[in-house]
Amino acid sequence: MNNIIEINNISYEYYGDNTNHVLENFSLDIKRGSFTVILGHNGSGKSTLAKLMNGLLKPMKGTVCVDGMFTDDAAKEIEIKRRIGLVFQNPDNQLVSSVVEEDVAFGPENLGFPPREIRQRVDDALKKVNMYDYRTNAPHNLSGGQKQRVAIAGILAMTPECIVLDEPTAMLDPQGREEVMSALLDLNKKHNITVVLITHFMEEAQFADRVIVMNKGKITGDGTPKEIFSKISLLKDAGLSVPQTTQLLSQLEDSGLKLERGIISIEDCVEAISRMLNSAD
Repeated sequence: MNNIIEINNISYEYYGDNTNHVLENFSLDIKRGSFTVILGHNGSGKSTLAKLMNGLLKPMKGTVCVDGMFTDDAAKEIEIKRRIGLVFQNPDNQLVSSVVEEDVAFGPENLGFPPREIRQRVDDALKKVNMYDYRTNAPHNLSGGQKQRVAIAGILAMTPECIVLDEPTAMLDPQGREEVMSALLDLNKKHNITVVLITHFMEEAQFADRVIVMNKGKITGDGTPKEIFSKISLLKDAGLSVPQTTQLLSQLEDSGLKLERGIISIEDCVEAISRMLNSAD
């Protein structure tokens, strides 16, 4: 199968209120090996979507299919959670042990793997997120970015094919966010693990293959980072802040200058302006 996740016409609501649908007739496919970023303001339905992707929540209508398995099939529940790992915003809520390597071993132990395989899984997972040297440390002594990487390692130790992360950098400082993003990119590009990243940091979207914008439980934008960030009105309508670089290039283009739109990073913005100035000479 080319898609690791297939969501077909699902609906989900809280409180049993038919007028309070978070998602309604919602469909989305996630391609195997891809890096997808989902953007949306609070209440757009993106966190609910994350929980539906690995079966933590079940759709009230429609289907969610993970690698050929439907999430409402109780017999497949454990296997689905092994295929789709879920990482939340606060790493402290996912760390359960007083030693890093014991925390990472928690998942494989619960799945019943033999001790020698658990040891190998823990070491491999910690190396993938560059936390192997901290394996005997206490998690509470780590920085926020390090804690989140340990939380990711705990998911990796169960060898998922896809990791869904719900605002994993929201509580981190810039260095912590950079550490987590570097780890995610490495997992995707070097180890071919599918990544679905839900975030409100616009600059994190520049690394994705695909960016999805959600607003009021619906997909209002779907494309490459440059395609999405060239549509400033779409971002504003979704209640999202437009990166200053994107805004600047748009304003310069509106004034008559020919510039590439959809740029997010400061470095790419400087290069685009330099190319424009050099071509003017």
